[in-house]
Amino acid sequence: MEFLSSWWLFASTRGSQIETALVEHTLYVTTVVGAATVFALLLAITTRSNQIAKELSLSISAVFLTIPSLALFTIFIPLVGLGFAPSFLALFLYSLLPILRNTITGLDGIDQSVLESAKGMGLTPRQVLFRVEIPLAWPVIVAGIRVSSMLVIGIAAIATLVAGGGLGDFIKLGLSRLPLPGSLEAIWTGTLLCVLLAFLIDLSLQLLRRATISKGIR
Repeated sequence: MEFLSSWWLFASTRGSQIETALVEHTLYVTTVVGAATVFALLLAITTRSNQIAKELSLSISAVFLTIPSLALFTIFIPLVGLGFAPSFLALFLYSLLPILRNTITGLDGIDQSVLESAKGMGLTPRQVLFRVEIPLAWPVIVAGIRVSSMLVIGIAAIATLVAGGGLGDFIKLGLSRLPLPGSLEAIWTGTLLCVLLAFLIDLSLQLLRRATISKGIR
């Protein structure tokens, strides 16, 4: 109870800092996952008829996840400097695989008879793609977006090490001050807010899924 009261005192006196860090962290998630979703959709659509290209794109996006996170964040500093830009690029590369893999899986899993029926009704290839293929694959794509979002929320805490801001600022502050008073409270503040943000974003994506997917294919 003593720690809870000290943590609450720490958090309640830093409202503006918490608000700024939350906004920065949320901005990373929304911009990175949004850009990764668009890129993954375009890449999956472009390569869907070429098995070698699909496997190559999946392999390359998987390689990014093997690079140590701090190294991937810092490798862009000579190119774009410190701050938002290197953090965005690193998080974008990390977020690609779940969305790309699920998009390819969703498009490949569509029954060919459905596509043939759509073509038989006189739909053009573009109409088949946007009216049939993407809607049918969308539940699987959204699942990939959810995984990618959770991944980005966790890894975005490292952005603080390249002056990128976010909730990692509190974690870095706490670690740099250990074992001084307020250090553990700072670490817990950053950690709990990341968990809370993950819960809210995942809930939002679940609501988006229900709003954009017809009851027949849920």
